[in-house]
Amino acid sequence: MSIKPSHYEALLAEYSDRHAIIELLKQFRPYLEMLPSMRRPSDSLIGVPLPLIRIRIEDLLDNNVSRYRNEVIQLPCDIGILMCDPEWKIKTGVEIFIFIYRPGEDFSDLLGRWRKTQVLLHNTYEWVLPPRYKHILTDGADDVLPLFVAFDDTPKRVLKGLRGASLPYVIQHPKAGFIQEADDLENGDTDELSFSEIDISEIDLG
Repeated sequence: MSIKPSHYEALLAEYSDRHAIIELLKQFRPYLEMLPSMRRPSDSLIGVPLPLIRIRIEDLLDNNVSRYRNEVIQLPCDIGILMCDPEWKIKTGVEIFIFIYRPGEDFSDLLGRWRKTQVLLHNTYEWVLPPRYKHILTDGADDVLPLFVAFDDTPKRVLKGLRGASLPYVIQHPKAGFIQEADDLENGDTDELSFSEIDISEIDLG
């Protein structure tokens, strides 16, 4: 199976739903255990596709006078996950960023997206969230963690690079008929695509 843009788009749409995010985290238990409440998992996280953050930038003017301005930037990840206390409705110090393998990416491209995310989050920032989450305090995080999602046909050197860099990833296995569904989607058929269980690589987070 060759990886098509519709495969990436289908996964992006899939993980835009918080219940699908929980199923994904179940495949990597160290992250699942970071949920503030295992009894109320759907109330314990906010998933944001193609997330935006507002960063504070310092401009140095004449006479060494500083001026600060805010700038909204789209992160180069695919899904941002905020952990939230379901009782107090406040964000915890853990944020997880999902990187779905995009057709044509090599290891440097995929790793580069994570590195750029790290650089941007090194600034003072806050999340730009949908109106329903405006009450959530969204200043920075103590732990910023990545999770990569790959396909069977993702180049082996990409997976080898992720393992070498001690970065966790899961492999997405399309169900039977997935290729035809993807072709139909590219041809204008909007039927929902379905996915099977995800396998997890053995990564030691140290």
